[in-house]
Amino acid sequence: MRLFRQSPRVDLYTTPNCPDCAAVKQYLDRNGVAYREKDVTSDPRHLEEMQRVAGVRIAPVTVIAGQAFYGTFDRQRDHLETALRAESLIREQHGN
Repeated sequence: MRLFRQSPRVDLYTTPNCPDCAAVKQYLDRNGVAYREKDVTSDPRHLEEMQRVAGVRIAPVTVIAGQAFYGTFDRQRDHLETALRAESLIREQHGN
């Protein structure tokens, strides 16, 4: 029997017209990372979930393998890259 490691889910909590949310999405897309986007303005359950996992009420919040990162994209970028590499979701990046 072959065992495959299940890829960790990446959840991205967003709001419409949020420049930092768009920047995180662009970063994930550019690196080929699959994610599930959850608009916290369209479903109150998403907002409650975001508050429970991150303890904040402002997007963007990115959750990778249970770790929550929040704040501006510039503030999240290094943490995202480290977490994504640790989960083998992206390779070493040069010049990003």
